[in-house]
Amino acid sequence: MKIKAVGAYSAKQPLESMDITRREPGPHDVKIEIAYCGVCHSDIHQVRSEWAGTVYPCVPGHEIVGRVVAVGDQVEKHAPGDLVGVGCIVDSCKHCEECEDGLENYCDHMTGTYNSPTPDEPGHTLGGYSQQIVVHERYVLRIRHPQEQLAAVALLGGGERTQNEMEAHGISRAVLDNLCAKGVVECSKVNKSIDLYSSIPLKNEPITLTAEQQAAYDALLPGLEDTAPHSALLYGVTGSGKTLVFLKLIERCLALGRRALVLVPEISLTPQMILRLKSRFGRRVAVQHSALNHTERLLQWQMIQDGGADIVVGTRSAIFSPLENIGLIIIDEEQEHTYRSESAPRYSAHEVARQRAAENGALLLLASATPSTESFYAAQHGRTQLVRLTQRYGGNPLPTVQIVDMRAELASGNPREISLALEDAIRRNLEAEKQTILLLNRRGYQTIAQCEDCREVLKCPKCSVPMVYHKAGHKLLCHYCGTQLDPPPKTCPACGGKLLYRGFGTQKAEEELAELFPEARVLRMDQDSTAAKDAHEKLLARFANHEYDIMVGTQMVAKGLDFEDVTLVGVLGIDSLLFAQGFRAYENVFSLITQVVGRSGRAKDPGFAIIQTTDPDNPVLNLAAAQDYDAFFEQEIAYRKLGLYPPFCGLCVVGFSGPKEIEVARAAARFSALLGRQAAQQPDLPLRVLGPTPGNIEKINENYRYKLTIKCRADKRFRDLVRQTLGLYEQEKLPNKATVVVDMHSDGDI
Repeated sequence: MKIKAVGAYSAKQPLESMDITRREPGPHDVKIEIAYCGVCHSDIHQVRSEWAGTVYPCVPGHEIVGRVVAVGDQVEKHAPGDLVGVGCIVDSCKHCEECEDGLENYCDHMTGTYNSPTPDEPGHTLGGYSQQIVVHERYVLRIRHPQEQLAAVALLGGGERTQNEMEAHGISRAVLDNLCAKGVVECSKVNKSIDLYSSIPLKNEPITLTAEQQAAYDALLPGLEDTAPHSALLYGVTGSGKTLVFLKLIERCLALGRRALVLVPEISLTPQMILRLKSRFGRRVAVQHSALNHTERLLQWQMIQDGGADIVVGTRSAIFSPLENIGLIIIDEEQEHTYRSESAPRYSAHEVARQRAAENGALLLLASATPSTESFYAAQHGRTQLVRLTQRYGGNPLPTVQIVDMRAELASGNPREISLALEDAIRRNLEAEKQTILLLNRRGYQTIAQCEDCREVLKCPKCSVPMVYHKAGHKLLCHYCGTQLDPPPKTCPACGGKLLYRGFGTQKAEEELAELFPEARVLRMDQDSTAAKDAHEKLLARFANHEYDIMVGTQMVAKGLDFEDVTLVGVLGIDSLLFAQGFRAYENVFSLITQVVGRSGRAKDPGFAIIQTTDPDNPVLNLAAAQDYDAFFEQEIAYRKLGLYPPFCGLCVVGFSGPKEIEVARAAARFSALLGRQAAQQPDLPLRVLGPTPGNIEKINENYRYKLTIKCRADKRFRDLVRQTLGLYEQEKLPNKATVVVDMHSDGDI
């Protein structure tokens, strides 16, 4: 509830106009001569009259004691020095909190004089509860709670306040309701709001761009100022200062009276982006991501819907924020797969952003140091504007990169997952009081448990994936369905042989670092260590404040982070991604390595990176080490064209899952047949169907998985074809045997 004062009301106006009870004297009225507070022992002098009002204590709840006497009608002095006249108002209970002396106000309406009590000593505080009585002829006029009313009006003189704020100052709801009824104040109900990250100070420093950044800004500005929709790709090397260009564009967008939407790929990247936006643009920045609790998300949503936000920043789902009059949509690190939803509703944030930009006549700006092959291909062919930043901000050089062959490390007698070269580099960094980031894209302590006799790997009983040992909880955990084995088994369930635990996850890396560098402070960043609310923000802030020397983590440490004193980056265990399934495997590895290497040397000190691998001659690793995106793109686009993969076609994956494998396989085959029958009616429709085949992970949470991979032209005709086939599939009641999902933005699996 919001409360404000009405008109020109002033506390100096007569209180009689606010809240007066006027009555004839009654037979039960008493006459009090002297009373005092039984707790404070301060005298409370009351007007001696035939009709006296109630005496209140110094502090609400204290007990009044005294004697009641009957006296005549004559109003007279009742204590030395007190002046009381006909028709006067007497404040009868003030006291000095330090001296505990009673003090009195008096006024003489006949002469218009008024005396306000002062403390016994300068600096002392007046306290107590004031009861005011008007004695006039044969009427008793009693003013109820005038001090609370005056205090309420005084508080509201500084602007609107909420009911909670008023109650915090001792103003009750009853007083406010009374003032509203008299028309002194107005009350209105408004949606509750919350200012997340309100502790971030506002900075009004001007944005200073380099010559290259200014050129990029000038190139993008016409698309922002035009009311027609435009799209652009800002391709800049790591550390080139793309964020400063964002801020300058947002500043201009707001000056045009429009609003901006900023997307980041992961929750771990929101704190730094929020810091930059809030420190620049203040309270009118709203946040939307899944780490907020339900109340925070609702209040932020209402704030956006009510027009209280000019900028919205968040992860993928923020694209649906009810922001109106959008002038700019920014998708940072646009190549990330997290912009594609892998659960219902399945959507691509890129597609939704294009639609919203078209509806609002906005500029859609994609930005990355490693753009997706599709986005860069579109920019090269003129379907979107291409703007480049080729130099690091401040003229800093790109990091120097060394590739270490882990086979040679093992042959030389080093059994650790941290090579000797990386160990030496970390030690030098610690001596120089600099910070280190290590990337290891595997959670847990040890990643497999294998039988010494039959060589079987212990898998989850509900999924076809190995279980991972987590030392912190001393249990085996499935990262797909959450099944736990506690305590971890020591013998093989198939043959009874001894289980050997192998592999290397972030927990083991943290332990190994502690053994090698006992003086170092190590921070682990993975899904386990960041499960608590605001954990990303708090841990990254502590790392920025030099409370840690080394940060080891999964992909969340690889992108978008900016720490001035990070001068060393290590990449561990990258081979598992290098040989992963999916047509984007090489692109993902190149992007991940380039991004994490770019976290080093972002200030005055040069950066250095070490990549550990068993395939040191791999061309993707060497191109990533050189941070040569253009050469990688030429290699990747040739592969995509040869294999007919995006951007040369659309890729639709239809997934099937159910508890019985044979029924799931038959349902997938039947869907394929139905699709072929419908497609035969449109012979000019380009289509290539692969499968059905088992999914990359055959079983998850006791459900078997099959898939159809369809290379197509992802237009309305193809979508209509899939929709018709789904209808036929449902008519045959096949969903009872295998549920079906369609993903138009898949990387090749579902």
